[in-house]
Formats: sequence, structure tokens, C-alpha cells
Amino acid sequence: MGMENTFDAIVIGSGISGGWAAKELCEKGLKTLVLERGRNVEHKKDYPTMTSAPWEMPHRNQIPLADKLENPVVNKCYAYKEDTAHFFVKDTEHPYIQEKPFDWVRGYQVGGKSLIWARQTQRWSKYDFEGPGRDGFAVDWPIRYDDIDPWYSYVERFVGISGNKDGVDTLPDGEFLPPWEMNCVEKEIRDKIVAEFKDRHVMIGRCAHLTKPQEQHLKQGRGQCMARNQCYRGCPFGAYFSSNSATLPAAAATGNLTLRPDSVVHSIIYDDQLEKVTGVRVVDRNTKEVVEYFAKVIFLNAAALNSNLILLNSKSARFPNGLGNDNGLLGKYVAFHNYRGNISASYEGHEDSFYFGRRPTAVMMPNFRNVKAQEMDFLRGYMTFYTAGRGGWGGAGDVPFGEEFKEKNSVPGPWGVFMMMQGETIPKETNFVSLSDKEKDEWGIPLLKIKVEYDENDEKILRDFFEQGTAMLEKAGCKNIRTSDSMQAPGLDIHEMGGVRMGKDPETSLLNGWNQMHLCKNVFVTDGACMTSTGTQNPSITYMALTARAVDYAVKSLKDGLL
Repeated sequence: MGMENTFDAIVIGSGISGGWAAKELCEKGLKTLVLERGRNVEHKKDYPTMTSAPWEMPHRNQIPLADKLENPVVNKCYAYKEDTAHFFVKDTEHPYIQEKPFDWVRGYQVGGKSLIWARQTQRWSKYDFEGPGRDGFAVDWPIRYDDIDPWYSYVERFVGISGNKDGVDTLPDGEFLPPWEMNCVEKEIRDKIVAEFKDRHVMIGRCAHLTKPQEQHLKQGRGQCMARNQCYRGCPFGAYFSSNSATLPAAAATGNLTLRPDSVVHSIIYDDQLEKVTGVRVVDRNTKEVVEYFAKVIFLNAAALNSNLILLNSKSARFPNGLGNDNGLLGKYVAFHNYRGNISASYEGHEDSFYFGRRPTAVMMPNFRNVKAQEMDFLRGYMTFYTAGRGGWGGAGDVPFGEEFKEKNSVPGPWGVFMMMQGETIPKETNFVSLSDKEKDEWGIPLLKIKVEYDENDEKILRDFFEQGTAMLEKAGCKNIRTSDSMQAPGLDIHEMGGVRMGKDPETSLLNGWNQMHLCKNVFVTDGACMTSTGTQNPSITYMALTARAVDYAVKSLKDGLL
């Protein structure tokens, strides 16, 4: 291939971490190719439903029955509606093999799932990075909180994170815009919980929404969040962070970005003579033409399971079992977040109060189990989130249409409370992904087989959440408390992690402390695949920080002739 196919760097994937890799590489002067397997999506221009009313949609924003029957997995996702369906992969478009039930939710387009993420952004604490080494599961992280702390700050300032300075060491403070406010019932519940449970902290959720845009956000063309709660359509204000509204435009502004959508990455090319990776093999999504691109450094950001798939399919004489996979651990130790536990309740009083808009975050409580020492009969713990709101508008469901129906709908109903868990799962060798040796997709790539399931530790965490959540809501004065196990399969949390984990030892990990492959020094993996453990926090801000940190290291290494 000619020079038109040669770049300084290639980024595979344009989602949250890929967008950051592109921005950082381009801003540091590298001619960078970004490969995205999905279609092109431009900010605002390609958000067709961003200002649509429900009655302007053919099915009033509901998914038709035929779609539900054809695509049972993606229809389980809370954000999949008629107004957002164009940003989700249908089950029929990219099949996979479930050796154990696993709901794999994907977004194939420029921007990836950064267009449809839940935008919750909590830093890890020092206890999360120390946990595996202290408690003896997975492997020890090769980095600690102090290594990533400045990079959290770096990405937070650019992204725009709303939050409060709470001074809690289990959920460190960051660079925050003004926080969203709890409503009166949420505050009352908070005050009663922290009074009764001295080991609990309750705070407003931190999220990637511009509550008060700063100068750099305005220069990005982004504006203030309007609390519409229509984020998954694509935000015309750029008020929540996405690759499309922020990092990719920043990369393009340098003149160093080449963006190639409709590019399904088949494999990463390893040259046995040069003993290094030289490029990427791509299948055009539409024409099926095979093209190769070359670069000095590769950043793999295809989202956790697809990054595993690409590495497993990157076979050579040197690496017959997948790129960098001498230890046989590629694809293993996949983990996720346990979302099965929900608690609902009612709250009496404050019938004279309401709230403004549709706040894009909940009230959160950092993990309080096994934080500083192993205390329970299970490993690790869970974050807790709750909200209070007034639903059941006027109890008009039992009234026929007419004047009385209208009058009852003119006032809100009683207060309800909803609580949920986000539990850490323990990475295990028996939770893994692999390639089918028989079935391939339409681009000639083996289908991914997924064997991931819950274990007894997850069941114990679930029971503890039910016990503690119920006790907290009882002390807070809630009534009619009901617990519910969703029984959802792994994957629906959309927080899959691992398979290409970081570690100190090449015998027990694939990546070093810079997200660099131990055995392929010019390949970096900085999406969810790199995670050694899952923590209890929403993971995206950690991916962003790890990516910016890894690019800084990679570019310095290139300049020093080490790659």
C-alpha cells in the first residue's frame, strides 16, 4: 500500500475512549487514523429525533412488536426506544453466541456508545486500586490512585462534570461544575440515613453534564444542560459529553485527523520479521473490500468485548492464539456490574412540593462494604443509588376521559422512592470470551462466544443490598418497601470489562501499567477490556483518564525511539 494508507497512529473505535485517544494523539502532532465499524454520525446533523415530540413519531416512541420479536436482546435496554433505535445494534445485525445468557448492547456509529451512555462519572478511590492485591483476587493493579489522579483532573476539566465537593475518601472529589440538587424528600432521606448509619455517605450524583459551561466548553460549541432527559437522542446543545460533540471535533481541529467510518477491523497485523505490529486489516462494512492501514502505534478502543474479539482474531506465526497471548489469558477474567437489585417504597408528606425539570443523575452512596478491610462473608461490595419523585399523576387511571380526568391529571400524585444497586463482580478465569471455530459474520470474522455468569458472591452481595437498603429506607421513614430481583443476565449493565487486563507480570496479565501490551510494545488497550477489576463505580471516566495517560506515555516513547 502507498503512503495514503500510512499514518503515525491508528485508533480502533470512536467511542468514549477512542475519541479521547484521537484527541490526544492529534493534539500531540501525530497524523491519526480513526477506524469506526459503523456509519458516520455528525453532531446535531445526524440526531434526527433530538427535538421530536412523541406524537411526531410513527409509534409514539414505542418499539413495534415485530422489532421486539426480532431483537430480544437490545429491546431489554432501558434506552432503546423509537427515538433512539438508530443508535443501537440490532440483534440480527451482528450476531454472537451465548454459551451462558449474556445481553450484549452495542452502538456501532461514529461516537459509539458515547451517544447513549448514562453519563455518570465517579472516580475510583485508592481502595479500589488496592482491593485485588489486598484481598487476593484477580491480580494486583500495576497502578495506584496517585498515578491516575492528575489524569482524572485533566479529563474532567475538558468533559465538564457536575458534582459537589463532598470530602469522602471512598469517592474522591474532582474538578466539578455546580452540582444538581436533591429534592426535598431526597434530602430528608439522606439526613436520616447518615444520622442512623455512621459508615454511610450520601451525595448528589456526579455526571458529565454542563450545569455551568466554562470558557473551554463554549469554545467547543457546547451549551448548558436543559434537563430535558432526552439525552439518548443526541444532545443538540452538546450539554452532555460525547465523542461527537467534544473530542472528535477537537481532534479534527488540529488537521491531523482522518476518520474512516464503515471500517470493520478484522485483525491487527503483526510482522514476524520486524517482531512488532505494523498496522490493521479492515473489511469495508458495505463493499466487503479488504484494506490494510499502517502506523507506528495502535490504540485499541473498540469497546471491551470487541477489543477482545479483535485481539483473539489477530493471529500470526508468533502469536497463533491471538496477539500477545503467550500466557493464554486473552479473553479471560471478564467481569461486569451486578444491577439485579431494586427496592421501591412510598414516602408520606411534602405534598405541597415539586421539583424542576428532569435531573440527569440520582443520589448516590459509595460502597461501604469491605472498603478498607475484608469484613463480610463476600468479597467487595456495591454502590447504591436512589431517587424520589412524584408519579401516578392524580390517580386518573380509574377515571374515564373527560373533565374529571383532566382535573386529576393537573396535580401530581404521591411521592415514590426507587433504590438500586451497582455491585462489583469478581473477575474469574471461568468467565471468558472466545472465537467460534465454525460460524463467521458477514465480514468473514469469527463470531464471539460469551460464557459469563453470576456466582455465589454475587448472590450474597444482592442479599446484603436488600437487607441494608430496606433497613436504610425504614429508618428514613419510607413505607410499603418492596425488594425486586430483576434476574437480568450479565451484560445488560453495559459495563463489561476485562479480558485484556492490566498487571505487573506478563505471566498473569496482558498489559502493563501504561496500558501497553507486554509482548507488543506499540499496541495500547485503554477501553473496558483493560480493567483488572471492576470497582463499584460507573467506569467511563476511568477509561478516559487511562487513555489520556497512555497516549502521553506512548507519544513520549515514540519520540524516544522506544516503539
